[in-house]
Amino acid sequence: QVQLVESGGGLVQPGGSLRLSCTASGSIFSINAMGWYRQAPGKERELVATITSGGTTNYADSVKGRFTISRDNTKNTVYLQMNSLKPEDTALYYCSYTVFGAPVYWGQGTQVTVSS
Repeated sequence: QVQLVESGGGLVQPGGSLRLSCTASGSIFSINAMGWYRQAPGKERELVATITSGGTTNYADSVKGRFTISRDNTKNTVYLQMNSLKPEDTALYYCSYTVFGAPVYWGQGTQVTVSS
């Protein structure tokens, strides 16, 4: 079992920044990929960004150039730096832990609201 705990969400004005953190515990391996997904009201959960153990990243087109995913394997933590936030970024953001190429474990989610 893997437990994921997210933090860092909140209310921010358009154009602002937030940094999300997710710490993993339990039966974890630093070789596994981790990622961030989000779900807005009335919409399906969508990929935001993923990162492999070696640091290879993948981003949704909607966040490229604005969001940066990173990880600290010594702390079993993955981060999502979000800049130039837009109202359409408002969603519940979930951390994920990948097993055999698929997100299997999820955090409880942290709310990000972008509004003036």
